[in-house]
Amino acid sequence: MPFALPDALRAFLPRRFRDRRPRVAVVRLSGTIGAVSPIRPGLSIGGVAGSLERAFTMPGIKAVAIVINSPGGSPAQSHLIHRRIQALAEEKALPVVAFVEDVAASGGYMIACAADEIVADPTSIVGSIGVVSAGFGFHGLLEKIGVERRVHTQGEAKSMLDPFRPEDPADVERLKRLQADIQDLFTGLVTARRPTLSTSENLFTGAVWTGRQALALGLVDALGDVRATMRARFGDTVDLRLVAEARGGILSRLLRRGGAPGGIADDALAALEERAAFARFGL
Repeated sequence: MPFALPDALRAFLPRRFRDRRPRVAVVRLSGTIGAVSPIRPGLSIGGVAGSLERAFTMPGIKAVAIVINSPGGSPAQSHLIHRRIQALAEEKALPVVAFVEDVAASGGYMIACAADEIVADPTSIVGSIGVVSAGFGFHGLLEKIGVERRVHTQGEAKSMLDPFRPEDPADVERLKRLQADIQDLFTGLVTARRPTLSTSENLFTGAVWTGRQALALGLVDALGDVRATMRARFGDTVDLRLVAEARGGILSRLLRRGGAPGGIADDALAALEERAAFARFGL
């Protein structure tokens, strides 16, 4: 039988040992996934691993809440974060609930699928189960200004989709095969994690839905937010403990900006690119 400490003695313990409220660790994952710029990194396994580890090892917790606000990004980083959440949940035997804020699309939705349940706001944007590659072609501009592009490789595919040369149909076909393989993994993952998906329409076209529509399609389990959901589940006294992302101090951030050529300009460009990623979903 476990030993019960008398209340008279409990008063002398540090507050964290006296607090009997049910506790839930909360991790926020916000932004695009993958490298945005050297100065403005996006979500990556290296950046979030520490926060996830602290969340799942927090003493006395009943569950872990993952609050997601991401339009997606790198398939590899999305998959790595997904797998780490699953591994920690299994290792610590803790339930995980994902909460969608503005958007959990593409890689953001892949991360959400690591949870046992997904809860979204009725107006959240959910889905975009697909793969996209985008770029620019500048070969016409180089010809116009009289610049000659010189590339020397070993390996015929080494300069695939060079933006300064005309698009090669063989390169496009090779890219399509890469995308198809990633899409196959993505759809298999979603199907395995979401066994109640609706078959009324094809959910793997890259389309998105509102939270309310996603509920009807089985892409999410409920509508709500982290505070209301956890209070309903664990009581009004539930202690939501936010696990802050580890960041360098203001001095280190200023030094990084000042020490890198064009640091502020790079950061501004990265911010615009991230803004464009969210703007794809009307956000």
